[in-house]
Amino acid sequence: MDAIVFTNLSIIDGSGAKPFAGEVRVQGNRIAAVARDGATLPREDARHIDAGGATLMPGLVEAHAHISFDNAANLHSLGDIPVEEHVLLAAENARIYLERGFTSLNSMAAAKPRLDIVIRNAIAAGRIPGPRMLACTPELTPTAGLGDVRLYHQNRETFTVICDGPEEFRRTARTFVREGVDTLKFNPSGDEFVPHSRAEQTVMTEAEIDAVCEVGHAHGKRLAAHARSARAVELCLKHGVELINHATFADERARDALEAAKDRVFVMPTLGITYTTLHEASAWGITPEVATALGMRRELEQGSACMRDLKRRGVRVLPGGDYGFAWNRIGDDARDLEHFVNLLGFTPMEAIVAATRWGGDIMMKSGELGVIRPGALADLLLVDGDPASDVRILQDPGRLLAVMKDGHFHKEAAPRGQVARTAA
Repeated sequence: MDAIVFTNLSIIDGSGAKPFAGEVRVQGNRIAAVARDGATLPREDARHIDAGGATLMPGLVEAHAHISFDNAANLHSLGDIPVEEHVLLAAENARIYLERGFTSLNSMAAAKPRLDIVIRNAIAAGRIPGPRMLACTPELTPTAGLGDVRLYHQNRETFTVICDGPEEFRRTARTFVREGVDTLKFNPSGDEFVPHSRAEQTVMTEAEIDAVCEVGHAHGKRLAAHARSARAVELCLKHGVELINHATFADERARDALEAAKDRVFVMPTLGITYTTLHEASAWGITPEVATALGMRRELEQGSACMRDLKRRGVRVLPGGDYGFAWNRIGDDARDLEHFVNLLGFTPMEAIVAATRWGGDIMMKSGELGVIRPGALADLLLVDGDPASDVRILQDPGRLLAVMKDGHFHKEAAPRGQVARTAA
C-alpha cells in the first residue's frame, strides 16, 4: 500500500490563503488529491491517518543552510576538523534538519570542498536520512576577505577558498563545476566582525565577480553572493547573481535594483545570527556591549528596516539565519520565522509562505515544493496547533507530529485516532 489519506485536518497549503478544513491523499511521492468544504477522499485502498484536527502544511525550506558547520564559536576551527569526522558531522546535521521539519535545504557554503556534494548524493541515494538538498561550494573569497583566517606565519583554513584576480576565481569556479556543485558562492563584501573587511566594504573587483558569474552562466549553475554592502548588491545584480545573501546595507539605489530584479532574485538577510550575536552570545565572550561595538546593533536595525522596505516592494525575502554557530545552532532554524514576524513585519502566514512556497522557488521546484496541491511533492509536516496563529510552534520538535519527505515518513504519524492535539 503506497497511498496515505490524512483526514480531520486543518490545511495550510502554502499559497498564503487561510487554513481550511480538509483531507489530503498522498500516492507514492506526490500529493494525489486535496478535498475541502466537507468533501471526502477515497481511503479504502490507503492507510488512513485521522489527524484529530492537527495542521498539515508543506515542509519547511532552509534558504541559507550550512549543513557542515559544527556550531563552533569561531571560523578557523572548521578547518581543524579532519575530513572523515566532518562527513559524519554533516550527516548528523542532515538528520537534525529533517527531524526539525526542514525537508529541503538550499546550502550557502560547505565547510570543505566536497562535503555538500557527498551529503547531497548520499541523501538522494537513500543512504542517510536528510532533506532534499542543493550543494554549494565553499565561499570563494579574496585575500583579507571574509573567511581568510590565515596568519602570515601560520596557515589556517575555514569554509573558504582564497582566490585573487579574475583567473583564480574563474579556475576555482570551474573546478567546483567539475566536482558537481549546484551553486557557486563568493564573497564580494566583508562582515562587521572582520576588522580588515567590514560589511559596507566591497572587497572583490568587478572583474573578479564577473569571472565567477561567467562560469556559472556558462555551465547553468546558480550564483550566490555574500553581499552586505550596497555596491556588492549592485554588482551582483549587474552580473546575474540570483541568490543575494544579507543585503543589510543596501541603499536606495541597490533596493531599486533588487526591486527591478524581483522576479529572478531571492534575498536571505540572515538576521538570526545578528540577533543572537547581539543578545545571546555573552557566554562566549560577546556581550551586548561587545556586539554593539562590533556593529551588530546598527546592522540589525538597518538590516531590518531594509528588509521591511524590500518586502513592501515585492522582493522575495526568505528565512535562513546563518545557523551553525555556537549561539545560533543548527536545529534552531525555525526561529527565523519568529524573527520575520517580530523584526520584519511579516504576518505569521507571510513568514510561512516565505519558508514554504518561496522555498520551493529557491529550490528550483516552483509549484512542486512548498505547496499542498495535486501533483506537488509530498514533503509535509503534521503540526500540533496552528502555526498561522503562532509560528513559534514550529520551534518545538514535540509539536511536529509527523515529518514526511517524498511520500515517506521520517517521523511516523500515530495510528488512526491516536494523533493527539494539545489545547492551545
